[in-house]
Amino acid sequence: MAGVTDIQTDRLLLRGWRDSDREPFARINRDPAVMEFFPTPLSADESRALFDRIESHFEQHGFGLWAADLRETGDFIGYIGLAVPRFVAAFTPCVEIGWRLDAAHWGRGLATEGARAVARHAFDVLHLDELVSLTVPANVRSRRVMEKLGMTHDPGEDFDHPMMPAGHRLRRHVLYRLKRNP
Repeated sequence: MAGVTDIQTDRLLLRGWRDSDREPFARINRDPAVMEFFPTPLSADESRALFDRIESHFEQHGFGLWAADLRETGDFIGYIGLAVPRFVAAFTPCVEIGWRLDAAHWGRGLATEGARAVARHAFDVLHLDELVSLTVPANVRSRRVMEKLGMTHDPGEDFDHPMMPAGHRLRRHVLYRLKRNP
């Protein structure tokens, strides 16, 4: 994708998406472990549609979910980045920071490393005042990343996700916030 600003960390290159990312992205989205806290793993068509939405988001907002490569090998391992949620809630409009990495790369601090760099970019380059992140209460791995970023959780802001039907096991979500330091 032309015009997308790359972000580098010690171990990651966060970059615009390439057509060659489509198949490994679909593989990640099919993995039941990766998709544990989503309604279902994504089909090939759903992955293609998400890929296209990610590219459109960059075009519309000038930022988005960056493709994540390991710098050492050049391997695509998922995404880390920013998104404007497509639903209405008490805390929207807002910008969400999020990540989805291949399970083979979990537990190495890569999501935290990449998200720290994305948060710096959001505050220093994009001049955003705040980022949010959300997940289901049971998603301890993602919540740990949020806490390592310095995000704060107010249980009074937990909410029922409007895109999940009443009674669904994933309806309840926690909300974390990170404000730019003055």
